[in-house]
Amino acid sequence: MNTAERLKQARVIPVIRQADETNILKIAEALANGGIQAIEITAETKDAAKLIRKTADAFEGKLLVGAGTVLDPETAREMITAGAAFVVAPTLNVKTIELVHRYGLPCIPGVLTPTEIQTALEAGAGTVKIFPAGTVGPSYIKNVLGPLPQVSIMATGGIHLDNMEEYFANGAEIVGIGSQLVKASALNTDSDYQALQEKAEMYVDRAQQFHEQLSLHV
Repeated sequence: MNTAERLKQARVIPVIRQADETNILKIAEALANGGIQAIEITAETKDAAKLIRKTADAFEGKLLVGAGTVLDPETAREMITAGAAFVVAPTLNVKTIELVHRYGLPCIPGVLTPTEIQTALEAGAGTVKIFPAGTVGPSYIKNVLGPLPQVSIMATGGIHLDNMEEYFANGAEIVGIGSQLVKASALNTDSDYQALQEKAEMYVDRAQQFHEQLSLHV
């Protein structure tokens, strides 16, 4: 199974912002113990490349560690060199897609309009990120897939435990979950990390149950 397929299998990808060297491994451990298979460490976080390297080394074979909020090819190269297994962006930059693909890795660019989606597909993107998904809502994904049924969609922005299934039901293959799941600055005690693990388990279980029920009706 290649990385792109593993991301689709993961279904739920936590977006980790503003972590640091004191907590990134604890966060990753809690998420992995909760069943999470892939995480995204955002590039605007201080020392993001160092955090990606540290986490990728510590969780090799257990977690896919990717870079998020990658705005340009230069940042993409830095994150990939640090060990990022995939690259996610909030915006569409064709040169970034091309650079990431030269390294043989998935790039998931941020898009909103059908024109942006088509541009991303023509540049070689296998999956696109509808962002901010919460602004347009789950039905937007279904509407996009009408004329563009071949598109693989990751939805990010405003997604939480109570509305995640609506995005899956409308055609999203992956969801990115931000501060609704991980708020690094609020994690201080062992009980905080235990609560994070339990919350991760809830997301994973709900996603799995939804897809199991879906498969029964296919």
